[in-house]
Amino acid sequence: MTTRYVEIARASSQRGEVVLRARHEGSGAAAVIELRVNGVFVMDSRETGTEQQLASVALAEVAAPRSVLVGGLGLGFTAQAVLADRRVERVEVVEVEESLVRWMRDGTVPHGPSFLADERLSVVIADIRQAVAEAARASYDLVLLDVDNGPGHLVHEDNAAVYSPAFLGAVADVLRPGGVLALWSAAESGELADDLAAVFGAVMPIPMEVRLQGRAEVYWVYLARLR
Repeated sequence: MTTRYVEIARASSQRGEVVLRARHEGSGAAAVIELRVNGVFVMDSRETGTEQQLASVALAEVAAPRSVLVGGLGLGFTAQAVLADRRVERVEVVEVEESLVRWMRDGTVPHGPSFLADERLSVVIADIRQAVAEAARASYDLVLLDVDNGPGHLVHEDNAAVYSPAFLGAVADVLRPGGVLALWSAAESGELADDLAAVFGAVMPIPMEVRLQGRAEVYWVYLARLR
Protein backbone atom coordinates (compact mmCIF):
# COMPACT_ATOMS: atom_id res chain seq x y z
CA MET A 1 0.00 0.00 0.00
CA THR A 2 1.35 3.40 -1.00
CA THR A 3 0.94 6.22 1.49
CA ARG A 4 0.60 9.71 0.06
CA TYR A 5 0.82 12.99 2.00
CA VAL A 6 -0.80 16.27 1.01
CA GLU A 7 -0.13 19.45 2.96
CA ILE A 8 -3.33 21.21 4.01
CA ALA A 9 -2.09 24.22 5.94
CA ARG A 10 1.10 25.70 7.35
CA ALA A 11 1.74 28.56 9.77
CA SER A 12 4.68 30.00 11.69
CA SER A 13 4.80 31.61 15.11
CA GLN A 14 7.49 32.52 17.60
CA ARG A 15 7.46 28.86 18.68
CA GLY A 16 8.15 27.55 15.17
CA GLU A 17 6.09 25.87 12.48
CA VAL A 18 2.69 24.19 12.69
CA VAL A 19 1.66 21.96 9.77
CA LEU A 20 -1.51 20.07 8.93
CA ARG A 21 -1.35 17.39 6.31
CA ALA A 22 -3.64 14.68 4.96
CA ARG A 23 -2.36 11.11 4.90
CA HIS A 24 -3.92 8.99 2.16
CA GLU A 25 -3.51 5.24 2.67
CA GLY A 26 -4.88 3.55 -0.44
CA SER A 27 -7.74 4.30 -2.77
CA GLY A 28 -11.16 4.70 -1.23
CA ALA A 29 -9.87 5.23 2.31
CA ALA A 30 -10.71 8.47 4.08
CA ALA A 31 -7.76 10.79 4.55
CA VAL A 32 -6.18 10.91 7.99
CA ILE A 33 -5.41 14.41 9.29
CA GLU A 34 -1.96 14.78 10.86
CA LEU A 35 -0.70 17.58 13.08
CA ARG A 36 3.05 18.25 13.13
CA VAL A 37 4.93 20.91 15.09
CA ASN A 38 8.48 21.80 14.11
CA GLY A 39 8.60 18.62 12.04
CA VAL A 40 7.58 16.39 14.97
CA PHE A 41 4.46 14.23 14.71
CA VAL A 42 2.03 15.29 17.45
CA MET A 43 -1.24 13.48 16.68
CA ASP A 44 -3.61 12.40 13.94
CA SER A 45 -7.32 11.84 13.46
CA ARG A 46 -7.09 8.03 13.39
CA GLU A 47 -5.19 7.09 16.55
CA THR A 48 -7.27 9.06 19.05
CA GLY A 49 -7.41 6.51 21.86
CA THR A 50 -4.95 8.18 24.22
CA GLU A 51 -6.61 11.59 23.92
CA GLN A 52 -9.93 9.98 24.79
CA GLN A 53 -8.42 7.88 27.58
CA LEU A 54 -6.84 10.98 29.12
CA ALA A 55 -10.35 12.35 29.51
CA SER A 56 -12.10 9.14 30.50
CA VAL A 57 -9.72 8.01 33.24
CA ALA A 58 -9.72 11.49 34.75
CA LEU A 59 -13.49 11.95 34.58
CA ALA A 60 -13.93 8.63 36.35
CA GLU A 61 -12.02 10.04 39.33
CA VAL A 62 -14.24 13.11 39.82
CA ALA A 63 -17.71 12.79 41.31
CA ALA A 64 -19.03 16.04 39.83
CA PRO A 65 -16.79 17.38 37.05
CA ARG A 66 -18.87 20.47 36.36
CA SER A 67 -16.02 22.74 35.32
CA VAL A 68 -13.06 21.43 33.29
CA LEU A 69 -9.89 23.09 32.00
CA VAL A 70 -8.09 21.47 29.06
CA GLY A 71 -4.57 22.58 28.24
CA GLY A 72 -4.00 21.96 24.52
CA LEU A 73 -6.64 21.81 21.79
CA GLY A 74 -4.81 19.49 19.41
CA LEU A 75 -7.36 18.10 16.97
CA GLY A 76 -10.15 18.35 19.54
CA PHE A 77 -10.49 14.74 20.64
CA THR A 78 -9.79 15.28 24.34
CA ALA A 79 -12.32 18.11 24.55
CA GLN A 80 -14.83 15.99 22.65
CA ALA A 81 -14.44 13.14 25.13
CA VAL A 82 -14.92 15.54 28.05
CA LEU A 83 -18.06 17.00 26.49
CA ALA A 84 -19.49 13.52 26.00
CA ASP A 85 -19.87 13.36 29.80
CA ARG A 86 -23.23 15.01 30.55
CA ARG A 87 -22.11 15.90 34.08
CA VAL A 88 -19.80 18.50 32.54
CA GLU A 89 -21.30 22.00 32.45
CA ARG A 90 -18.32 24.06 31.26
CA VAL A 91 -15.14 23.26 29.35
CA GLU A 92 -12.42 25.82 28.77
CA VAL A 93 -9.72 24.84 26.28
CA VAL A 94 -6.49 26.82 26.25
CA GLU A 95 -4.41 26.62 23.05
CA VAL A 96 -1.32 28.71 22.37
CA GLU A 97 -1.30 28.34 18.57
CA GLU A 98 -3.84 30.74 17.07
CA SER A 99 -3.49 29.10 13.66
CA LEU A 100 -4.63 25.72 15.00
CA VAL A 101 -7.72 27.26 16.58
CA ARG A 102 -8.50 29.04 13.30
CA TRP A 103 -8.14 25.85 11.27
CA MET A 104 -10.47 24.01 13.64
CA ARG A 105 -13.05 26.80 13.47
CA ASP A 106 -13.03 27.40 9.70
CA GLY A 107 -13.18 23.76 8.62
CA THR A 108 -9.59 23.39 7.44
CA VAL A 109 -9.72 20.53 9.92
CA PRO A 110 -12.95 18.97 8.56
CA HIS A 111 -14.34 17.82 11.90
CA GLY A 112 -13.37 21.06 13.67
CA PRO A 113 -16.59 23.11 13.39
CA SER A 114 -18.78 20.31 14.75
CA PHE A 115 -16.33 19.67 17.58
CA LEU A 116 -16.39 23.31 18.61
CA ALA A 117 -20.16 23.82 18.30
CA ASP A 118 -21.05 22.68 21.83
CA GLU A 119 -22.32 25.71 23.78
CA ARG A 120 -20.57 24.44 26.93
CA LEU A 121 -17.18 24.86 25.23
CA SER A 122 -15.00 27.97 25.06
CA VAL A 123 -11.55 28.19 23.46
CA VAL A 124 -8.96 30.67 24.70
CA ILE A 125 -5.83 31.49 22.71
CA ALA A 126 -3.13 31.76 25.37
CA ASP A 127 -0.24 29.99 27.02
CA ILE A 128 -1.60 27.54 29.60
CA ARG A 129 0.75 29.02 32.21
CA GLN A 130 -0.77 32.45 31.69
CA ALA A 131 -4.31 31.06 31.78
CA VAL A 132 -3.70 29.24 35.06
CA ALA A 133 -1.98 32.26 36.60
CA GLU A 134 -5.01 34.43 35.77
CA ALA A 135 -7.66 31.94 36.90
CA ALA A 136 -9.43 32.39 40.22
CA ARG A 137 -8.66 29.97 43.01
CA ALA A 138 -10.83 26.84 43.11
CA SER A 139 -12.18 27.40 39.59
CA TYR A 140 -12.09 23.84 38.24
CA ASP A 141 -13.05 20.32 39.21
CA LEU A 142 -10.69 18.81 36.65
CA VAL A 143 -7.60 20.01 34.78
CA LEU A 144 -6.30 18.03 31.79
CA LEU A 145 -2.85 18.89 30.43
CA ASP A 146 -1.76 17.67 26.99
CA VAL A 147 0.34 20.59 25.77
CA ASP A 148 3.48 18.65 24.78
CA ASN A 149 4.82 15.10 24.62
CA GLY A 150 5.93 15.00 28.24
CA PRO A 151 8.99 16.22 30.13
CA GLY A 152 11.38 13.87 28.32
CA HIS A 153 10.12 14.44 24.77
CA LEU A 154 9.50 18.16 24.47
CA VAL A 155 8.52 19.71 21.14
CA HIS A 156 9.09 23.18 22.67
CA GLU A 157 11.80 23.53 25.32
CA ASP A 158 9.83 26.34 26.98
CA ASN A 159 7.17 23.78 27.88
CA ALA A 160 9.52 22.24 30.46
CA ALA A 161 7.98 24.76 32.86
CA VAL A 162 4.59 23.04 32.49
CA TYR A 163 6.02 20.01 34.32
CA SER A 164 7.77 22.03 37.04
CA PRO A 165 6.73 21.95 40.72
CA ALA A 166 5.95 25.68 40.54
CA PHE A 167 3.39 25.27 37.77
CA LEU A 168 1.96 22.08 39.26
CA GLY A 169 1.43 24.05 42.46
CA ALA A 170 -0.33 26.78 40.49
CA VAL A 171 -2.67 24.15 39.02
CA ALA A 172 -3.42 22.85 42.52
CA ASP A 173 -4.48 26.38 43.48
CA VAL A 174 -7.14 26.54 40.74
CA LEU A 175 -8.60 23.11 41.60
CA ARG A 176 -11.55 22.74 43.92
CA PRO A 177 -11.24 20.37 46.92
CA GLY A 178 -11.25 16.83 45.56
CA GLY A 179 -10.39 18.11 42.10
CA VAL A 180 -8.07 16.15 39.84
CA LEU A 181 -5.11 16.99 37.59
CA ALA A 182 -4.50 14.57 34.72
CA LEU A 183 -1.28 14.99 32.74
CA TRP A 184 -0.39 13.11 29.54
CA SER A 185 3.15 11.97 28.78
CA ALA A 186 4.68 10.02 25.91
CA ALA A 187 6.96 8.17 28.32
CA GLU A 188 7.19 7.22 31.97
CA SER A 189 8.82 9.90 34.12
CA GLY A 190 9.86 9.21 37.68
CA GLU A 191 10.79 12.84 38.18
CA LEU A 192 7.33 14.00 37.13
CA ALA A 193 5.72 11.46 39.46
CA ASP A 194 7.89 12.67 42.33
CA ASP A 195 7.05 16.31 41.66
CA LEU A 196 3.32 15.58 41.51
CA ALA A 197 3.52 13.61 44.74
CA ALA A 198 5.38 16.48 46.41
CA VAL A 199 2.65 18.96 45.41
CA PHE A 200 -0.48 16.82 45.81
CA GLY A 201 0.65 14.21 48.33
CA ALA A 202 0.12 11.24 46.01
CA VAL A 203 0.13 10.40 42.31
CA MET A 204 -1.35 7.60 40.21
CA PRO A 205 0.65 6.74 37.04
CA ILE A 206 -1.49 4.90 34.47
CA PRO A 207 0.15 3.17 31.47
CA MET A 208 -1.83 3.11 28.23
CA GLU A 209 -0.96 0.56 25.56
CA VAL A 210 -1.75 1.80 22.05
CA ARG A 211 -0.87 1.12 18.45
CA LEU A 212 0.40 4.09 16.46
CA GLN A 213 0.71 3.61 12.71
CA GLY A 214 1.27 -0.11 13.25
CA ARG A 215 3.71 0.25 16.16
CA ALA A 216 3.04 -0.81 19.74
CA GLU A 217 3.54 2.11 22.12
CA VAL A 218 3.00 2.76 25.82
CA TYR A 219 1.91 6.24 26.87
CA TRP A 220 1.21 7.49 30.39
CA VAL A 221 -1.40 9.51 32.24
CA TYR A 222 -0.47 10.88 35.66
CA LEU A 223 -3.40 11.55 38.01
CA ALA A 224 -3.16 13.65 41.16
CA ARG A 225 -6.01 14.70 43.47
CA LEU A 226 -6.26 17.85 45.56
CA ARG A 227 -7.00 16.83 49.16
